[in-house]
Amino acid sequence: MNNIFKILLILLCLICTQPTYAIKIGLFNSVTEATIGTNTSGVIVDNNTHKILLQTTKMTAYKIRPYQGILSIEINGRPYKLKTNSIVLKVSEPNGFVFTKKRWYRGELIVKNIGGFVQVVNKVPLEEYIMGVVPSEMPSKWNFEAHRAQAIAARSYALSNLGKRAKRGYDLTDTPQDQAYRGASAETQQTNLAVRSTEGIVMTYNNKIISAYYHSSSGGHTVQSGAVWAKNLPYLKSVESYDWGKKKFGHGVGMSQYGANNLAGMGYGGFQILNHFYNNVSFAKVKNPNLY
Repeated sequence: MNNIFKILLILLCLICTQPTYAIKIGLFNSVTEATIGTNTSGVIVDNNTHKILLQTTKMTAYKIRPYQGILSIEINGRPYKLKTNSIVLKVSEPNGFVFTKKRWYRGELIVKNIGGFVQVVNKVPLEEYIMGVVPSEMPSKWNFEAHRAQAIAARSYALSNLGKRAKRGYDLTDTPQDQAYRGASAETQQTNLAVRSTEGIVMTYNNKIISAYYHSSSGGHTVQSGAVWAKNLPYLKSVESYDWGKKKFGHGVGMSQYGANNLAGMGYGGFQILNHFYNNVSFAKVKNPNLY
């Protein structure tokens, strides 16, 4: 990073005041059952009273189902009523993971009976969420500086869209409708390093964190946001996408992921890649990026 970017980060740290919290990611909606578990000892807590309902055994699967307005849990083939419509699954040991959707996740799982169906939400610290996004959105074998650009773009998108799905009880989905997220199961050493090396860093425009849209490839040039959606955003202009030989895949707005990887292969750093794809942005470091 050159001295100009270092100065920008120091100055903007003082003016960027948006708080950051644990983010809630919707994993399941309206399913008839969900399997949950932990890789260490854990606990199931009543989300309404905060009382411990059950001590979980490591590497054991528990099936959760809706039952007459509450939840039931299957243990060793037998169902038991939990007498609550909302539970939280937490690990009891450091570096533990929770399990659902055939994947491991950091943070905790919130499970609810909503309208006779099961909903599962992963509540996770922001930086740990980004660790699961980067390798889900971008191949883990790609260039390190492309991963750094992806981490900053994903973090900016997440923070600028907190509460986007609030009516459903969470912030974002785990799909490309928002950002692909496969939890800790997707993590790699390189992508985690890319996240840690950019911890808390976001892109801003007029001192506000931007909604840093990105896509797979543009076929030569990205497009202005107004060509896809109703509004032209000043930081999303049409630029050369550097994704040679790739047909357009995605909405074409913001950073081309293939282009980012090609630019990284040409020696561009993560900040230079982002400055190419996003117009007149600055960089800031948010406070307490892991506040939980």
